[in-house]
Amino acid sequence: MPADVLPLRNDAMISRLEQLCLDKGLKMTEQRRVIARVLSDSADHPDVEQVYRRATEIDPHISIATVYRTVRLFEEASILARHDFGEGRARYEEMPSAHHDHLIDLQSGEVIEFRNEDIEKLQHFVASELGYELVGHRLELYARRKSSRE
Repeated sequence: MPADVLPLRNDAMISRLEQLCLDKGLKMTEQRRVIARVLSDSADHPDVEQVYRRATEIDPHISIATVYRTVRLFEEASILARHDFGEGRARYEEMPSAHHDHLIDLQSGEVIEFRNEDIEKLQHFVASELGYELVGHRLELYARRKSSRE
């Protein structure tokens, strides 16, 4: 069984995101379930338009307004994390259970998740040097792939 799918009592499958919604007491309509499944299956930090296109492949009756409302609901319930990677559109990922940072490929738009202990230590050091205790951060690196000539 895939790691992002949990069994239900009636042998139907439920995504991690659907389970988070249920755990938070959200009413789960069929359209919300489809949107939750699309988001849970996404590894690419989709924007609302991408979620809409993927959701309508499953249920053509889902409107873009429903996707916007559902994404906002999930975000307000701390089920989704919203990111602005400087493209003029919000992109989303399931609220991470463990901290990670992002590197954004400016040519392809690919978002690469990573964690680097040296960066984590440096952020705490900088905050401490300035007289602060670090309580959280968000790091986004914007990059272009090196050419083979470099």
